[in-house]
Amino acid sequence: MIDKRRLVSSAFAPKIHGPVTYCELGMSDSTQRFLFDDTDIRGEMVSLTDTYSHVLAKHPYPQPVAQLLGELLAAASLLIGTLKFDGLLILQARSSGAVPLLMVECSSAGELRGIARYDEAQITADAGLRELMPEGMLAMTIDPAKGQRYQGIVGLEGDNLAECFSSYFATSEQLPTRFWLSADGQRARGLLLQQLPADRIKDAEGREASWQHISTLANTLKTEELLGLDNETVLHRLYHEEPLRVFEPRALQFRCSCSRERSANALVSLGQEDAVQLLDEHEGNVVIDCQFCNQRYSFDAADVAQLFAGGGSQSPSSTRH
Repeated sequence: MIDKRRLVSSAFAPKIHGPVTYCELGMSDSTQRFLFDDTDIRGEMVSLTDTYSHVLAKHPYPQPVAQLLGELLAAASLLIGTLKFDGLLILQARSSGAVPLLMVECSSAGELRGIARYDEAQITADAGLRELMPEGMLAMTIDPAKGQRYQGIVGLEGDNLAECFSSYFATSEQLPTRFWLSADGQRARGLLLQQLPADRIKDAEGREASWQHISTLANTLKTEELLGLDNETVLHRLYHEEPLRVFEPRALQFRCSCSRERSANALVSLGQEDAVQLLDEHEGNVVIDCQFCNQRYSFDAADVAQLFAGGGSQSPSSTRH
């Protein structure tokens, strides 16, 4: 019998043995944190449907590219929960192959956007990460609202993105962290496990044994289970014998951070001479497209003159002379 008490992430609930305590998901896009009471290990699951659909609707991605982009969206959603900061997490995977770029941004508020560049002529239906992104590199950038930007880079040397992210944490001397990621063009899902600083288990041998035990159980999770089952069922199948606490889900959503103001700032950064030259080259109208959401921002001669006069990015009134 499953206890349906609601747990909140701001406070721990009593220890629960056997089947997990779980609150029903009321949203299609969310992350959900869980904690193993007897070990120093935390976990998180993510489910993306609407956000994933919004991202894929912006460009006609082939299925293998849509799958990689979904996995990267899931990874970003899981990672943002491990970082205690106000700002933006940016994941970029670059390669010399058919997919030269995958890019996802996730804000600390749970707002996501993503894009991929690809050469469809080089893509086969069953292509995986190694075929699509040879000689690839993965960069993780943390861009806080206040403070210094940080970036870490690792090679795309795994068979899939989950292995690459797990390797990133293994080589960065951070807390041991494992990922399981899946996407099928309709739903993107992920599971994260992370070892916490020593508290309940002090000795290194005991910590390693508990980490291997929890990770080995997660390795039994099949792709169809991760994609097709809800969090409650997945966690019960994996950890029904472990004392586990599960917390309230945290909502995620698609939102593009582009704006007319940011596009105007890009024009200003060129300098007035170059901006005017662009106007001449484009018959008096410069259009800036957002690659993430396809929004278009148009600037004519009056707009550009206003920008460099310090008048802001809003279009001049039609009655203004």
